Amino acid sequence: MTERKPPGVDFESFVDRQIRQATARGDFKELPGFGQPMASLDAPYDELWWIRDKMHREGFAALPPALALRKEAEDAREAAAAARTEREARALLTEVNEKIRAALRMPPPGPPLNLKEFDVEAELRARRERHAS
Repeated sequence: MTERKPPGVDFESFVDRQIRQATARGDFKELPGFGQPMASLDAPYDELWWIRDKMHREGFAALPPALALRKEAEDAREAAAAARTEREARALLTEVNEKIRAALRMPPPGPPLNLKEFDVEAELRARRERHAS
């Protein structure tokens, strides 16, 4: 909206006219989610919904680093079990093992880590057995 409100025109009618013109031009039809129900419509009211949404979109974690690493380790184990190849599974487990090793050397702030490195060979062996049966 680059047009300025003319003097003497009621602000509400000015805004209504701008919206009506934009609707007639179809400016609102290309917006993401157009015609879809709002996801949070049935959720209970949350004053901080926009903060949570922004954090989610930006990839910020609300978990302390130790808990986030535990979650990442669980996800890596599941991803390795579902990986298409053994090489991919090994890469996933090796990557998370490096992060665990670093966290064990310098524990992150927050709750105790309570995590140890994955035995990659044992995980791969169990994966092979699951896929064989």
